[in-house]
Amino acid sequence: MNDEQRYQQGIEVRRAVLGDAHVDRSLDRLSPLNEEFQHFISRYAWGEIWTRPGLARHTRSLITIAMLIALNREAELRMHLKAAANNGVTREEIKEVLMQSALYCGLPAANSAFHLAEEVFAEQDREAN
Repeated sequence: MNDEQRYQQGIEVRRAVLGDAHVDRSLDRLSPLNEEFQHFISRYAWGEIWTRPGLARHTRSLITIAMLIALNREAELRMHLKAAANNGVTREEIKEVLMQSALYCGLPAANSAFHLAEEVFAEQDREAN
């Protein structure tokens, strides 16, 4: 597969996981500074890693959430908490990842993640109504 094919595959997966609105916003905000980086994300993260056959997207979502909690990356965590439902992840499963993170990432990290998840779920509930 060449870079352009990998990019197109990455965009498809990125849209499936994060949603069209998110990807469209990212593409609309391309600039001379970030364009190569955005292409890299689509090509490598989404076109190479998220498409690998070794793990289902559901599992990748749970792992990603756990890693983002450990790294204290709130903006990315918010995005992946929202996107997890697109991969069939339930709120109950997210809660279990948050509980597990308390043990291995620390109570402050888990506490922040619980607060953020509550915000994200409340947003999703408002949008659903």
